[in-house]
Amino acid sequence: MGMDKIKGAIISKVEMEASDITKEAKEKAHEEIEKAKRQREAKFEEERGRILAEAEEEAARILAQASIKARQKLLSAKADIIAKIIGAAREELARVSGDESHFLNLVREATEGLGAVKGRIYVSPKDVGTVKRLLEADKELSGKMVEVRESNCLGGVIAEDVEGKLTIDNTYETRLEMLLPRLLPEISKQLFGSP
Repeated sequence: MGMDKIKGAIISKVEMEASDITKEAKEKAHEEIEKAKRQREAKFEEERGRILAEAEEEAARILAQASIKARQKLLSAKADIIAKIIGAAREELARVSGDESHFLNLVREATEGLGAVKGRIYVSPKDVGTVKRLLEADKELSGKMVEVRESNCLGGVIAEDVEGKLTIDNTYETRLEMLLPRLLPEISKQLFGSP
């Protein structure tokens, strides 16, 4: 075998091996590129999913906060309206004096609460004259009361024993406070359609 043939055989073998190596390298490179693409897409999907999830969480949080604020504003507005109604009721009570028969009943109830003990009556300044007149006309009541004093109440009466140990509060304010738990749900229902 001549030198040229040997040289040609060696070159041919080297070229074949080089071709195989190149082919294998290209295939591996192609696989790596495809793998990298898949990883990139998976990472992108994961990142997009994370961003979407965070965006959804943030949107849900904003919506929940807005809902809470809206409810708070509504409750506050309802409370303001009811407070104005109660305030107007108090003002009306401060202006109005009950008729004498009604007032007499309030005085009797309060004095009966003291039992047999003598006491004094407290009333709004505007009602002092009325109560003194009622006591003058009712000897049984006037015998139980030692005096009539002024109070800063809106109306009604407070009876107190002479030692100041027992107090019977029959004022309009106290009666209103006792009525409110029953009135408020009804007021709310009338105004807002719910308690």
